Amino acid sequence: MTAAGQRAGGGMSIGAVLDLLRPDFPDVTISKIRFLESEGLIRPDRTPAGYRRFSAADCERLRFVLTAQRDQYLPLKVIKEQLDAIDHAAARGVPPDAGRGPRRLGVVGGPAGAVSGDPGRATTVSPEEFRPGPQVRISRADLLRQSGIDEGFLTELVRAGLIVPGRAGFFDQAAVTLAVTAKAMAEFGLEVRHLRAFKLAADREAGLVAQIAGPVAKGRDAGARDRADELVRELAALSVTLHACLVTAAVRSALDS
Repeated sequence: MTAAGQRAGGGMSIGAVLDLLRPDFPDVTISKIRFLESEGLIRPDRTPAGYRRFSAADCERLRFVLTAQRDQYLPLKVIKEQLDAIDHAAARGVPPDAGRGPRRLGVVGGPAGAVSGDPGRATTVSPEEFRPGPQVRISRADLLRQSGIDEGFLTELVRAGLIVPGRAGFFDQAAVTLAVTAKAMAEFGLEVRHLRAFKLAADREAGLVAQIAGPVAKGRDAGARDRADELVRELAALSVTLHACLVTAAVRSALDS
């Protein structure tokens, strides 16, 4: 049955909704839609047999959520607050400000990590930055070539646990980024042993995230793993943003003293 036929039959199936959204949101999946439902961001009807039926309003809410995540880098909690505010306004007969779209919270558009337009705010990271990308296998020689570091420096990074090769000895794109960053910091006089402090802090933050997401992943319902993955991405993004805020404040304090 076509999407038009499904709409005529009393709402769209989840597959039809996926077909409508994918041209604008290629990464959206059925699991993602189910997760957003479990978080209360959409509330599709159910047939007597238990199948989801999505209305046009449900699709608009999904577009709102996905746009806010992709373009505004907002966590789901903030997006849900915005949707609740729109719902409350509609209940009072106040028309939504359709021209504004999701609030930007002062963040200047751009890739994740873009600096906010408000000098009082630190950088903001999108949870989507933590979504696994395509698997890339980079050889040691290619890593050296792409990053511009030498063999000795790479050996130091590996020994310090800052770069960890895969089981077959290959690296990923994140290793290239880390190597380039470490090289840039070395030009300011920071040695690999100094960077261990960053690694230890990152490990502690990751451990806290795992403590929170672990019980969610062990849930027995079908969407438990998806909820845990989304939770990890949200917490990781908030953790990086918090880290940036704290470093910014500490550096400013040091410069002002």
